[in-house]
Amino acid sequence: MGSAEKLLRRMRANPHDNWTMDNLLTIARRAAIEVRHHGGSHFVFSFPGLEEDVTVPFRRPIKPIYIKKFVALVDAVRKKEKKP
Repeated sequence: MGSAEKLLRRMRANPHDNWTMDNLLTIARRAAIEVRHHGGSHFVFSFPGLEEDVTVPFRRPIKPIYIKKFVALVDAVRKKEKKP
């Protein structure tokens, strides 16, 4: 199991932990999730074919609601990739 998978598993178990943007970016790269950041205070995570983007403010620690939304996006990406 890779480090991205371990991070994701820990995020599911404890969204209240002290998560950083680097943690989210590691998982996003592994899941082929697109990341937009144009110098502002927010990162936007998206995936082609999924309507809802997840916007996460660049604050430490990242609030649990954003972690939950990010994990839901990763789950939706995995579900979409499994469909024929």
